[in-house]
Amino acid sequence: MTAALRKEADAAVASGTSAIHVDGVAQVFRRGDAETRAIERIDLSIAAGEFISVVGPSGCGKSTLMRIISGLLMPSQGQVLINGRPVKGPYTDLGIVFQQPVLLDWRSILDNVLLQVELRSQNPAEYAERGKALLEAVGLGDFHDRYPYELSGGMQQRAAICRALIHDPPILLMDEPFGALDALTREQMRVDLEELWLSTRKTVIFITHSIDEAVLLSDRVVVMSPRPGKVERVIDIDLARPRGLEARRSPRFTQIVEEITGIFLSRGVLRRGRSALAGTIPRR
Repeated sequence: MTAALRKEADAAVASGTSAIHVDGVAQVFRRGDAETRAIERIDLSIAAGEFISVVGPSGCGKSTLMRIISGLLMPSQGQVLINGRPVKGPYTDLGIVFQQPVLLDWRSILDNVLLQVELRSQNPAEYAERGKALLEAVGLGDFHDRYPYELSGGMQQRAAICRALIHDPPILLMDEPFGALDALTREQMRVDLEELWLSTRKTVIFITHSIDEAVLLSDRVVVMSPRPGKVERVIDIDLARPRGLEARRSPRFTQIVEEITGIFLSRGVLRRGRSALAGTIPRR
């Protein structure tokens, strides 16, 4: 571990705040004689209460990095520290939201939210009021006794976020949580998530393919390269909060989006369509 990361980790422990430190993490998957290098050496420090987005092309190791941070996967090299302590197995003091809400059809929305508590061998009755308050905060106060099939995809994902927050974890990991939603629902979910984060100040790591989404939500954006994934650049997002829908009209928003787009253009992840196709499509 570098001296700088050790100093930050010690400070986090001393102050009692949560902080995540990714120290020289790499991951190699092996199957028989085949070897896939998912991510190369990654060093990253995340402050308590910070909203970080990780953006990069498919297959660059974004989800692998999240699994390593959560302790669901042990890295081939390096380590993750939370509050200065190495993560050596599944880390339970966090919430995880996946791309699909994964709600149980036979349980009401409130009971789906309380499932997290049951799995932790705690009394769900003691968390029922908190569950209802969370559902109210995300606009589902009138739907706590409904079943998943009665809710839209966006409403189900809101319930999944409540489930991840029911035990009040200091850290929230979100892996493409809006990826399966339509454009309008996704935009509203983004606005709602920022409002929720501003009221709770959880430490959030948000994985996305959307450059716009990353810029609009984050304090910093981690831009990753194609596989094997490496940190190309970490960009500070100096847009005023709350950002809501208005931030898209900011010249600074456009500037940051173009900066990140330029990185992907330079690495061949994106290409300029018109110049790439010029002369290749016959005219009628």
